[in-house]
Amino acid sequence: DFRAYQNRVGEAIARAVSESGVSHVVSLSSVGGHLPEKTGPIKGLHDQEERFNALKGTSILHLRPAYFMENHLWSIGLIKSQGINGSPMKADLPFPMIATQDIASAAAEAMLKGFSGMSVRELLGPRDLTMQEATRILGSAVAKPDLKYVQFPYEDAQKAMVGQGLSPDVARLFIEMNRGFNEGLIKPEGKRSPESATPTGIEDFAQVF
Repeated sequence: DFRAYQNRVGEAIARAVSESGVSHVVSLSSVGGHLPEKTGPIKGLHDQEERFNALKGTSILHLRPAYFMENHLWSIGLIKSQGINGSPMKADLPFPMIATQDIASAAAEAMLKGFSGMSVRELLGPRDLTMQEATRILGSAVAKPDLKYVQFPYEDAQKAMVGQGLSPDVARLFIEMNRGFNEGLIKPEGKRSPESATPTGIEDFAQVF
């Protein structure tokens, strides 16, 4: 029961912040963190935002980053074994992707500069990408310029996740999140701006990949 686990951990963290007198918190949330349902594991981050917002006398900055570029690392086994990249995400859907090092930089900057009250900052990478485009760029970096992206049916993807060791509940939540992206539910609240844009592009990450 992953949502129950998220709530136990989240409640413990919020209680520790309150009881210890911590005055400033940078909270790692997610794009879609403002949504109360149909977002899979992101729902747990929404709940944690609400817990932090209820604290008295604590300044909170919620960072809501986009889809991690590092999520593509999960595809390495698939690329090696089957010569394709794939997931339940639509092939031609553009959405923001971010390198996690840029999230760390934003968090460090906030801690150094300081902030007050309760605020939210979306972090959206330098541009939107489709899974097809990301696959082409990553494939070229590993000498597979013709690497194809395949959208897997939700049911097949869920069974594969369980087969790889995820609990049925976690797999279900990930499929719910994928569906939320595909149907346009999970998306940034605002447009990309100097405040939300981050510098590391998919071409830079391809070298890590």
